[in-house]
Amino acid sequence: MASLLRPFHTFSSLPLTFSKQPSVNPLLFATHRSSKRFPSPSSSIMATAARKVLVPIANGTEPLEAVVIIDVLRRAGTDVTVASVEKQLQVDACHGIKIVADALVSDCADTVFDLISLPGGLPGSTTLKDCEILEKIVKKQALDGRLYSAICAAPAVALGSWGLLNGKKCTCYPSFMEQLSSSGTVVEDIVQQDGNVVTSRGPGTVMEFSVALIEQLLGKDKADEVSGPLVMSPKHGDEYSILELNPLKWTCDKNPKILVPIADGTEEMEATIIIDVLRRAKAEVVVASVGDTLEILASRKVKLVADTLLQDAAKLSYDLIVLPGGLGGAQAFSKSDILVEMLKNQLEANKPYGAICASPALVLEPHGLLKGKKATAFPAMCSKLSDQSEVENRVVVDGNLITSRGPGTSIEFALAIVEKFWSREKALELAKTMVFVQP
Repeated sequence: MASLLRPFHTFSSLPLTFSKQPSVNPLLFATHRSSKRFPSPSSSIMATAARKVLVPIANGTEPLEAVVIIDVLRRAGTDVTVASVEKQLQVDACHGIKIVADALVSDCADTVFDLISLPGGLPGSTTLKDCEILEKIVKKQALDGRLYSAICAAPAVALGSWGLLNGKKCTCYPSFMEQLSSSGTVVEDIVQQDGNVVTSRGPGTVMEFSVALIEQLLGKDKADEVSGPLVMSPKHGDEYSILELNPLKWTCDKNPKILVPIADGTEEMEATIIIDVLRRAKAEVVVASVGDTLEILASRKVKLVADTLLQDAAKLSYDLIVLPGGLGGAQAFSKSDILVEMLKNQLEANKPYGAICASPALVLEPHGLLKGKKATAFPAMCSKLSDQSEVENRVVVDGNLITSRGPGTSIEFALAIVEKFWSREKALELAKTMVFVQP
């Protein structure tokens, strides 16, 4: 069987380097050069208008894939419309995550998009396939030679069923490869481009997929500019690693009860990945809004809906409290007397707590929750940590504390939590099902 990790090349046949940071090595991924080459955008076009992108979502959409695509493409300055194919804007994505779309897909029928990107998930991919309006939009996109893409189940279930992969090299989630083979030439690269279509394998490849889409829309320099601050994994498919100091067994009665607070300005990619991965592991995750309403507007303008308000969540106890990052979200956390008190009680009870990205520096550090502890944070925030001795590590566990660096370390961060509550074997198996670690 061909390797999942075969390198792939950009149109110039040179390796695509996702990051200019010394700590992040070049990521290489394979594309297929077809006779119909998708043109690079001209600088004049790029200067006059933001590229328009459509990301359709449905009940049962894979939230990790949808949110990462939206988040990363908005970082690049594209005008992303999140469109529900349901009768209402709010969709119930997989793993109990609720996302509010910007528009209904029917509102987008007459808009010309530079890219349409379909997230996977079931039954979400089937619902996308069955949406006649979306099918017409994507078929016209393909006919006009504009860029379209899909990930996970969606290449096989939607694009393949619509006949939009005929004669194309393409990839998808491993269990859908046989179905996909009836449509196109199946490969096992983590991202595959052929002409004006780009496909990818699953949740664990979505960041590479999203950066590849930026390169097709806006060029390699913009892809490099966006990917650097993501703190992406140096090499896809490798087993994740953590630095563990002062090892302490994390225990719970059954499946761990975990609180994930969210607020306006929270980094949606980090929050969604943490919730998604932990619920895959069967943790009981409570998403609590640190605000007056359940709906929050995250850092890249994705609208997420919490399960409860923080003041109600505070009536219960948790095996772990874990904070996503995002500058605005971290500032809201730090100002929340309720949340700070919960974190201090967690520490006093010697129960696990953690944070990622800006939150270790902006929440844990100023409230004395890192005293005597080793931690890491988003690179630009590490100078705010009183102890900077271990900040280069992607995930740091010190006793009952776990911290991590940023969006590109979120999956590793969540897997490390799974490892601490269950086992490394369970975490690695989960990583393989997500196509994050090579099967």
